Amino acid sequence: MTNGLLRVEQLRLHFRAAKGVVQAVDDVTFELKRNEAIVVLGESGCGKTSLAKAILRLLPRNVQSYSGKVWLNDQNIMELDDESYRKEIRWIKMSMVPQAAMNSLNPVVKVGEQVAEPTVAHYGLKKEALDQARTVFQRVGVPVDFMNRYAFELSGGMRQRVAIAMALVTSPDVILLDEPTSALDVLTQANIMNVLKRIKQETETSYILITHDIATSSELADRVAAMYAGQIVELSDAANFFTVPLHPYSQKLMASVPTLRQTKKLEFIPGQPPSLINPPKGCRFAARCPSKFEKCKDEPPLKDMGDGRRVKCWLY
Repeated sequence: MTNGLLRVEQLRLHFRAAKGVVQAVDDVTFELKRNEAIVVLGESGCGKTSLAKAILRLLPRNVQSYSGKVWLNDQNIMELDDESYRKEIRWIKMSMVPQAAMNSLNPVVKVGEQVAEPTVAHYGLKKEALDQARTVFQRVGVPVDFMNRYAFELSGGMRQRVAIAMALVTSPDVILLDEPTSALDVLTQANIMNVLKRIKQETETSYILITHDIATSSELADRVAAMYAGQIVELSDAANFFTVPLHPYSQKLMASVPTLRQTKKLEFIPGQPPSLINPPKGCRFAARCPSKFEKCKDEPPLKDMGDGRRVKCWLY
């Protein structure tokens, strides 16, 4: 890898299910630069969370196939065995803020101890770990005396900040954020996004933000990867994606978002996303696409447009 902090190449993650093999992540390639935020945007069920788990190697037992390359600081971390990956990468160089913070926090352990736990697990220094936990509590805007509280004593927004603190405590290079503002009210969502932006500026941490919320994602995004049916169909800088998207799916997504400064007729995407068990041949968006033509029966490549944008569509 010649440029960037993280590069994912042809990553695949397929699961066994009762009805067949779920192609949750299918040939995904993208790169992440230092101090950059990439937003992975798409409908529910398109494979966004599976992509995050594939990168961090948090795999369930029903994996059918898992392949590809993940380069971090010029090291192919896919070549590491599970124990080396746990000791050297997970929560040291890459960490994750899971969806639904209450479900990820232990209800019978004080939140301060939980935030300190990754440092204790990797370095075995409890006093130093608690000192570091106090520092990250202040950084994410949680009062230090909240360290002695339990998760059920905190509001949803405070629990989400604790989850972010847990991901930050070992100073990783990359943080994966899985719907970090879901189930929160609008004001709390804005506060959480402001915390993430400030941390990015102060620590030069890189983010992969997984969401289906276009409005929230625009606050943090440097680039956007639109994901559909297990594949990235467009990769673009945020300014171009939010104003002149290329892929018909991206165009439909943006056409469904209301704006403050202009009146427009909101659109919707007809039909339903395809099943990830035996997805359709060719372009996976073709059945819902207003621009489909004969060539769409074949799978399009992810074409480099020459301006840093890539799009998986035969129109280009």
